[in-house]
Amino acid sequence: MSTNKLSAKNIKRAWHLIDAKDKVLGRLATEVATILMGKKKPEYVPYLDTGDFVVVSNAAKVKLTGKKMKTKEYKRHSGYPGGLKVETFDKIIQRKPGFVIEHAVAGMLPRTKLGREMIKKLKVFAGEDHSFQKQIKVG
Repeated sequence: MSTNKLSAKNIKRAWHLIDAKDKVLGRLATEVATILMGKKKPEYVPYLDTGDFVVVSNAAKVKLTGKKMKTKEYKRHSGYPGGLKVETFDKIIQRKPGFVIEHAVAGMLPRTKLGREMIKKLKVFAGEDHSFQKQIKVG
């Protein structure tokens, strides 16, 4: 009796469309991260990228619980003294709605070469329309 070895060329990738309208950010991010890693597939192995492509629409309409809309902060630093930039969730969702979901999902993926390949399969759109209609099969 032998086991089937999974290799990168044998992986079949599907496309998933997720509507972010009125979904809580953290719960949406865990769902997307699980699909990107391929953890729900029977052929999942941690050393290969077995995940599928994910298209997230309506990113601008994602929700947060509690008072996080005003208090959640995203920070970045330029590397120079006094270079800390802080922006709240409600300002960043107006300026770059896709960033919020990408940032949350990237935080749930491994911080390795494999994780960087997984995040490339995530496509986020602020509104309803996207350019991946042909790839996503309905039904």
